[in-house]
Amino acid sequence: MIKKRKPFYFILILLPFLSVALSLFIGRYNVAAATVPDIITYKILTGLRETTLFNGIIPEITTMSTPIEQSVVWDIRLPRAIGGIIVGGALSVSGASLQGMFKNPLVDAGILGVSSGAGFGAILAIILFNEVNVYTVLFAFIFGMIAVGFSTLIAGIYKANPTIMLVLGGVIVSSVFSSLISLGKFVADPFNELPAITFWLMGSLASCSFKDIAISFIPIVIGTAGIVLMKWRINVLSMGERDARTLGINTRLNRGLVVTFASLSTAGAVSIAGTIGWVGLVIPHLGRMMVGTDNRKLIPVSLALGSFYLVIIDLLSRTLTGSEIPLGILTSLLGAPFYVYVLKITKGSGW
Repeated sequence: MIKKRKPFYFILILLPFLSVALSLFIGRYNVAAATVPDIITYKILTGLRETTLFNGIIPEITTMSTPIEQSVVWDIRLPRAIGGIIVGGALSVSGASLQGMFKNPLVDAGILGVSSGAGFGAILAIILFNEVNVYTVLFAFIFGMIAVGFSTLIAGIYKANPTIMLVLGGVIVSSVFSSLISLGKFVADPFNELPAITFWLMGSLASCSFKDIAISFIPIVIGTAGIVLMKWRINVLSMGERDARTLGINTRLNRGLVVTFASLSTAGAVSIAGTIGWVGLVIPHLGRMMVGTDNRKLIPVSLALGSFYLVIIDLLSRTLTGSEIPLGILTSLLGAPFYVYVLKITKGSGW
């Protein structure tokens, strides 16, 4: 059985790399296929040559590409592809972990208030600095984690059913931050700030840069790696409070760790790309259809599928029409019909 599954997992591992390759080669600005590897090699070796460690070791190299082609591939397409990889993977893994822990197919990381909190943080940064910049990423991440903190505090008010209270706390916090988002839109400058706010909330990787990725990379990696390491514990938590305790699991500690890791991943992802719906909801269901409900298999599969999916969606968003389509629009248009299909084949159970 394991041998039969090896080609399947090998293909899954290759999917994200394939999506990155497609993203680098395809775009509205025509760059010759042979030029793309040349640009990547040139930029990497030149960057290494300029460091102290490799200075004098790596010889000076030349490239036949133009500065415009270098900018298109290295400064625009590559950061977007990397951003799509880490954002799609983070959202999918977070959704899969929370669905498993809550035993609820309708749950994703947004239920804890991360998305609405990050949205308000981004709006606040845009209003304060009059543009989308590195502070937008930083504010979005900070307020996303603040929202989760408030959800956890509310959940601690009544400890009879911590799982339900955590969801209710997230709903309350999401509602409050959604109101603050509306207030931010109301007070924003309608000519400069409001368009930037509206576009950011619809989700996009258009402004994604290496600097943005560097800021959010550490929390995303910590959150995603933490969830991957806890995948067997999520299986136990999904059995219910009493059974998990019987097996010797500290449910409060482990539930808190899962929520923390999922929130770190989601906050980092939203801070880069804005609010992107349906990824954390739909991709885990697709993975569940492939490998079942065992989180030891589901979470790595969701990571690969989510990374591949969002890079492809981003590729479509910038090539389908003359102007770029926000990611949130495409993920909703594709995700909603697929979710109806999932409900049909699973007869509403989701598992």
